[in-house]
Amino acid sequence: MKKFVILGGGYGGLAIANRLLEGDIPSDTIITLVDRMPYQGLKTEFYALAAGTISDLDVRVAFPSDPRIEYKYGAVTGIDLESRTVTMDQEETIEYEWLAIALGCTDKHHGIPGADQYTASIQSLANTRKTYAILNDVKPYGEVNIIGGGLSGVEIAAELRESRPDLNIRILDRGPRVLSAFPEKLSQFVSSWFVEHDIALCSHISVSKIEPGVIYDQERPIYGDVAVWTAGIQPSEVVQKLNVPKDAQGRILLNEYYQIPSYPEVYVAGDCASLAFSPSAQVAGVQGDQIAQVVQAIWQGQTPRLDKIRLKGVLGSLGKKSGFGYMGKRTFIGRVPRLLKMGVLWKSKHHFG
Repeated sequence: MKKFVILGGGYGGLAIANRLLEGDIPSDTIITLVDRMPYQGLKTEFYALAAGTISDLDVRVAFPSDPRIEYKYGAVTGIDLESRTVTMDQEETIEYEWLAIALGCTDKHHGIPGADQYTASIQSLANTRKTYAILNDVKPYGEVNIIGGGLSGVEIAAELRESRPDLNIRILDRGPRVLSAFPEKLSQFVSSWFVEHDIALCSHISVSKIEPGVIYDQERPIYGDVAVWTAGIQPSEVVQKLNVPKDAQGRILLNEYYQIPSYPEVYVAGDCASLAFSPSAQVAGVQGDQIAQVVQAIWQGQTPRLDKIRLKGVLGSLGKKSGFGYMGKRTFIGRVPRLLKMGVLWKSKHHFG
C-alpha cells in the first residue's frame, strides 16, 4: 500500500485528512495520521484551559473514524526527505509516498536568557495543562506577568481575570499598545476593558533576561509569581532541522501548490509554511483544505486549480461576555464578536468548515 502520511492532527493536518476522506482515495493508498494524542486539541481555546474556565475535554475533537485512515501515536523526531521516511520517538520508522508536514509551532524566545526555563507556555496541550496548574496554584492576590500583548496574551489575561479575580495581572509588551497588529480602534477598546477590569498594561518593555520570580526590563526588575510567554512563535523543532529553503521566520518556502519545490511529494501546512498571511488556525485550515484538493487532482491525473485564499477575519475574546474582531475593514466590539467566536468554536468541534 502507498502511504499519504500527515504529520500533525491540528487545524491544517485534520483539514487535509477530512477533505481527502470526503473524496475518492485510490484503492492502493491509505492515509496515515501521526499525532501525540488520539484527538485534535483546539489551540485557539488553550488560553481558556490555562485560565481554568473550561475543561480539558472542551478542547478535544475526535479524529475521523474511517477504514481508509490509520493512526500512529507518538512524537516525530525526524524527517529524511531523501529516503522518504519519518522517525518516531520509539524508534519506529514510517515510509511515505506523499507527506504533509503540519507540525505546528513552538515558542520563540528570541535568545532571551531564562525565557525557556522560567516562563509558562500555551503552545501545546501538554504545556497548557502545566500552565493551568501553575496559574491556579498562585497564592491569593499573587502577581502574574504575561509577556506579549498580542491576541494570545490579551485573551489569557482577560480569561484569567474571570477565573481568578483576586490576582494582580500585568501585560508586558515591547510595543506602544496591545494588539499592535490590529486596528487602533480595537486596541483602544481592549485597553479600556483592561483598565475597567484592573489589568495593568506596561508598554515599551524590553525583556533582557528572566530569572525565577523576576523579569528584567533591561536592568529594571519586574517581580511576579508566574510569567506566561506569549511573545513569539516559530516552526516546530523537527522543521527547524530540515535543510530546505526557509523565510526569515524559519518557515519553509513552497511553490504554488504548497509543495517543497525540490521535493514535490512533500506538502507543508500551517505554522510551518511560508505564506502571505500571519500564522493562524483559520489559515492552516483553509490551506489544509487546498492541499487536499491538490492531492486529489494529482491522483486523478488532473492539473490542480486553486482559488485565492480569502480569510473571514479575526475574532478575540475578553472573558465569556465580551470580545472584538475585524472582517475586511469593519471592526466589531462587545458581545456580538464573542458570540461569533463561540459559533466558530462549535463548528470546529463538529467538523463544519
